[in-house]
Amino acid sequence: MSFTLMDLPYPYDALQPYLSKESFEYHHDKHHAAYVTTANNLIKGTEYESKSLEDVITGAFDKNVPLFNNSAQIYNHNIYWDSLKPSGGGIPGKIEKAIVASFGSLDKFREEFQTSGMGQFGSGWVWLEVKDGKLAVRKTPNAENPLVHGAKPILVADVWEHSYYIDYRNRRADYLKTFLDHLANWENAEKLFEAATR
Repeated sequence: MSFTLMDLPYPYDALQPYLSKESFEYHHDKHHAAYVTTANNLIKGTEYESKSLEDVITGAFDKNVPLFNNSAQIYNHNIYWDSLKPSGGGIPGKIEKAIVASFGSLDKFREEFQTSGMGQFGSGWVWLEVKDGKLAVRKTPNAENPLVHGAKPILVADVWEHSYYIDYRNRRADYLKTFLDHLANWENAEKLFEAATR
């Protein structure tokens, strides 16, 4: 099967002033698109050619580094685009209860999420995941994601510099705070949480 570039679920300018149209034009149309093109070239004629994206990621991890990196980056960006929405940040009741049950309070979750995002040295991701029915925060380097650790991601902030540098320069902390306050798509996270805990 060949991979396709996911359409953004909102217009390019929909998340202004927090993330600019220019940022999405580079991030989605150049970076994400390049991962799709490269992954499609790498799977041709391999055992992975007919597998789903998730199966390619888990199968190629630690075995085929170029294929893993590019296929995982397709998946990671798909989750990231769905983790954003205009007028985001409000947490619905069901997922709020799950966060409090797992972290003790919303403030403790926010602190852990932001600390993990800041603590990811260099390029990577900070995830809210479901593992063994419980929510947890995980930071991962480069293309790594929760799938290879037996977990299901429900929300992610991209902390590769290309995701925020146009709008925030080196202010990753401001970007992460803005992500939680104004951009996070908690309705989508709640849906993914419910699917992962059925």
